[in-house]
Amino acid sequence: MRNMKKIIIALDGYSSCGKSTMAKELAKEIGYTYIDTGAMYRAIALYSMRNGIIQNNSIDTDKLQLAMADIHISFVRNPETGRWETYLNGENVEKEIRTMEVANQVSPVAALGFVRKAMVAQQQEMGKAKGVILDGRDVGTVIFPDAELKIFLTARPEVRAQRRLKESLAKGEKVTYEEVLKNLQERDHKDTTRAEGPLKKAEDAIELDNSDMTVEEQQAWLLAQFNQVITK
Repeated sequence: MRNMKKIIIALDGYSSCGKSTMAKELAKEIGYTYIDTGAMYRAIALYSMRNGIIQNNSIDTDKLQLAMADIHISFVRNPETGRWETYLNGENVEKEIRTMEVANQVSPVAALGFVRKAMVAQQQEMGKAKGVILDGRDVGTVIFPDAELKIFLTARPEVRAQRRLKESLAKGEKVTYEEVLKNLQERDHKDTTRAEGPLKKAEDAIELDNSDMTVEEQQAWLLAQFNQVITK
């Protein structure tokens, strides 16, 4: 793999479609750097919650804009698992950013123009050398419109809600299926209708509905798409 050309892989799609899992596993298998764009917005939401910028579901946008210069997000490969984890100002926050509490605050933060501009600039800088895989909402349309491989993931809302519920319960969170489904539906609406970088399929993206696929089937499919591109 290392002797072959390096490319940029963009995985876009709806929340809880398994984008992160697919991207992380492929990055591990082919030796690419994994950049979780959604985690970057989650980290900003977490920072905002910790520092009183988000209170009672309201964002102090002026305070957040001033704080952006002090928010540094990076991805570090865990030598034990081989996976990339999210760091906020040098602190590993991979677990903290995956809670339902943070999930409920992500979309409003990600919809802010100055936040997206700062994050897109960071992501583009990270991907300059290629050999990267990114997942998010607007990777193939805004961040890297020239990515050599673009995938758009979708799955039925009920399936996605069950997946998210299983993850949340495994972490010890007390949530119901109804709460998770409502959260996903609200995020879908916000993600697809926001003015800045809305979720939509790039014209040249390959769409995959993975509602009825196993994780192994998804990984095999994605690896096949990658191999097809790099051997052209």
